[in-house]
Amino acid sequence: MIRAAIIGLGAWGQNLVRHLGPDSPHIRFTAAATRTPAKARDFAAAHGLRMLESYEAALADPEVDAVVLATPHTQHTGQIIAAARAGKPVFSEKPLGVDAAAARAAAQACAEAGVTLGVGYNWRFQPALREIRRLIEDGTLGRVLHMEGNFCGASAYRFPPGHWRHDREEGPAGGMTGRGVHVVDAMLYLAGPIAQVTAQSFRLVQDYGMDDTTSMLFRFRGGATGYLGTVIATAETWRLQVFGSEGWAEVGDVEHLHTWSLKLCRLDRADIARKAPPEVITYSAARTERAELEHFAQAALARRPLVTPEGDAVHNVALLDAIRASIRSGAPVPVA
Repeated sequence: MIRAAIIGLGAWGQNLVRHLGPDSPHIRFTAAATRTPAKARDFAAAHGLRMLESYEAALADPEVDAVVLATPHTQHTGQIIAAARAGKPVFSEKPLGVDAAAARAAAQACAEAGVTLGVGYNWRFQPALREIRRLIEDGTLGRVLHMEGNFCGASAYRFPPGHWRHDREEGPAGGMTGRGVHVVDAMLYLAGPIAQVTAQSFRLVQDYGMDDTTSMLFRFRGGATGYLGTVIATAETWRLQVFGSEGWAEVGDVEHLHTWSLKLCRLDRADIARKAPPEVITYSAARTERAELEHFAQAALARRPLVTPEGDAVHNVALLDAIRASIRSGAPVPVA
């Protein structure tokens, strides 16, 4: 059993505590540290969390086996390196960082210390996404040709001026950092690394904060193409569609923190002109936040690595670097 401290008790930190619950056989939140403890004291008391005075106190506490970071994006890599030095497994909310060199250094620090590092890409625990991967691997969809997705909503309106989520360093490329990285991680899971990106990003609605309208074109190393849009000054929606040489598969809705259904449409080789409606596949309810934390805990107990210096989580940050470069130059940029 992993006794974990949640670091950061804002909206998402509290969400992780609630969704994990008190009955996991693998990991439980027993302590917490946050920048504004007065705001979180009642929540901590209701969930049986010991309030610690700082992140450093959590790392030094012998009753804390691992730390879970729900902190601002730019803090992740430094906090991960500190956990590695303390010899404590660390799970970071996405993204791993906002600079590829720092993200790689953080992953390397954990690898050298033999400390398990996890990152919060909970979409990988969706049954529908796993089914799309199976449909690719068994040839049902044929060769992957193109993927397109969006992850949009009203994030630009939710936070007042001066909030860290409006800091352009915390959210480079607008909604890409808070939302788009989830779609990218799903694409990496399905089609592998991205070789090149062309991006554009603008602030069109408000006179403060991060960009609200960002779009990207991808070329994958395997040859497929892709598109991603993140508009964060509109109504909620998200979607991911995978086009193969034998059919397509799609997930998408308004809410993403639930168990998705899957649309599957196959090409009829005996009647190419036939316009068959897609099959809709549903799945039993699952809690992806709990699943990702339990997966991390099991790896930590076995001292098994999850995030590695050359893995998808670091590649995702390298893509973010390339997106920023493409926005500045207006030209395609290779992904390191």
